[in-house]
Amino acid sequence: MRRHGWNSGDRRWRLTALLGVGAAVLALIVTLLNTLPGDGGTAGTSRDGDKVHGTPAVPPDDLGPEVGWGFTHTQFSADEGSRAAVERVEKRLGERPLPQIQHIMGWGAGNPEPVEGRYDFEEMDRRVDFVRATGGTPVVTLCCAPDWMKGGRSGADRTDWSQSALETAPEPEHFQDFADLAATVARRYPDVRHFIVWNEFKGFWNNAEARWDYEGYTRLYNLVYKALKKVDEDIMVGGPYLVMDSLDPRQKQDASTSLKGPWGAMDQRILDAFDYWDENRAGADFVVVDGSSYTADDELLPDEFAATEKFTAVSEWVRARAPDLPLWWAEYYVEPADANDDRHGWSETRRVAVQAAGLIGMAKGGATSAFYWNPEERSGECPGCLWTPTDTSGGGRALPMYDLLARFDAEFPPGTRYETVSVAEDDRPNVRVLADDDAVLVVNTLDRKISAKIDGRRFAMGAYEVRWLER
Repeated sequence: MRRHGWNSGDRRWRLTALLGVGAAVLALIVTLLNTLPGDGGTAGTSRDGDKVHGTPAVPPDDLGPEVGWGFTHTQFSADEGSRAAVERVEKRLGERPLPQIQHIMGWGAGNPEPVEGRYDFEEMDRRVDFVRATGGTPVVTLCCAPDWMKGGRSGADRTDWSQSALETAPEPEHFQDFADLAATVARRYPDVRHFIVWNEFKGFWNNAEARWDYEGYTRLYNLVYKALKKVDEDIMVGGPYLVMDSLDPRQKQDASTSLKGPWGAMDQRILDAFDYWDENRAGADFVVVDGSSYTADDELLPDEFAATEKFTAVSEWVRARAPDLPLWWAEYYVEPADANDDRHGWSETRRVAVQAAGLIGMAKGGATSAFYWNPEERSGECPGCLWTPTDTSGGGRALPMYDLLARFDAEFPPGTRYETVSVAEDDRPNVRVLADDDAVLVVNTLDRKISAKIDGRRFAMGAYEVRWLER
């Protein structure tokens, strides 16, 4: 079955340039390094050679489980490129640091354990160092798994980087090996205090019963949770990172009868998987979900702005089941993708407006954190990116989505108490609003100019305009 976030295309699953272009050279280097005793270095480090990498960016005790609104590094990001462009991004992020996610394998990181007991953290080190340099809160997603844990062959020169391979879960007999790898990552980066276990239940589908293998995922989650807590009981661990798929309400099979709205009906199999994990988890410090405002068939019901109300409904449902745990959206999407997983069909003004409505929807539902997927592409244009490509000296310049995300994180951090503001009766269908005691975020949902009266003030708004008001 097609899963949102799985049909990722080349952009999301490609190797880094080093792996893609210089595979033979890299294989030779790793082979030579693996013949040497583990010395705590980047590549070829043995299990007995675990080391702390770099200098912690923040005192570990300063960060709780709630980190705010940030982004996920993907194949290309500002850790590489023109020095001028990279420094431009570092400076901008340093002025307003954001939490940042990096996976341990894929999405810009190489195979962390190509041979059992031998490690290669070169790309991972570079990404973590970038987060540190920008003052951001580092978050690690523990996905994906080396080939030898999935029935494949070991060796850096043999890593299968196809989409199907990355979507494969570790075999049950290697669940503990994956937990051990997670512990190694935690020891290497002691300033990383937040770990997400796996990604979108990849590989955990029960074909025989046409449902999620939530028993298998929960077993893996519990082993990883315990392994991380042995490294440091203050490490914060979250899951289950389920894709909260919704269906057209006319689709009766698998549609929830309890969690539904104009935006559709939740897939009941997703809710069942969440409930099993929630009831059988060894523990959790925060809850992680993932999803889109559109249905599994890419329908925006009843329209792109009203569809974002799904984020509120799902957030409230999750919070009702885990009221004491912060809720994170590890990924969220508001614009359906094409066959290559590209979302280039909307104007940037429209895209930013709907993204703002999505953030408002999650916040109103009780979410404290959400992570924007894919900050950068390597192309002349970069629809929806956070900054222009850093592969040229003129790159690394902030784009509208970055401005929205950074301002949202600054104005509405975890712990914000949201307030009701007055909206003129005639304006209510046309705007989305979120406010606290200092600021008001207003979104015009129409592709035309309007005059809106918000919080006692009347003002003009352009088509799809996103406006911040001081209070």
